[in-house]
Amino acid sequence: MEIVRGSAGRLPSEQRTATFTGTVFADPLRSGPDVTMASVFFAPGARTYWHSHEKGQILVVTAGSGLVCSAGGVPQLLHPGDTVWVPPGEAHWHGGGPETYLVHLAISLGQTGWRDAVTDDEYLARA
Repeated sequence: MEIVRGSAGRLPSEQRTATFTGTVFADPLRSGPDVTMASVFFAPGARTYWHSHEKGQILVVTAGSGLVCSAGGVPQLLHPGDTVWVPPGEAHWHGGGPETYLVHLAISLGQTGWRDAVTDDEYLARA
């Protein structure tokens, strides 16, 4: 068993830039080859690049509202309490809404494969 203590107030948040668009901060909770856990804040309009996870990813929305989208799909709204399961290898992105921030717990399983940035047209697409 491992208890992961929150880092709020003990360590500075990490600004994420290399594979994100916009203002994104993360508070890492656990990092290793098999699982990475972090609380992630996305400012309005901020989002990940397209990416996939070797063994899948779980997102738990804790505050705000935002978007998630799989390749070939349209962005879906997320609200506090929503949980997303992204299957292994599925290309996707997630982030804040156009006018709303998003905070989620991200649990990534296995390695992450990063791809291209999400275009504004992809981000703003609607069903």
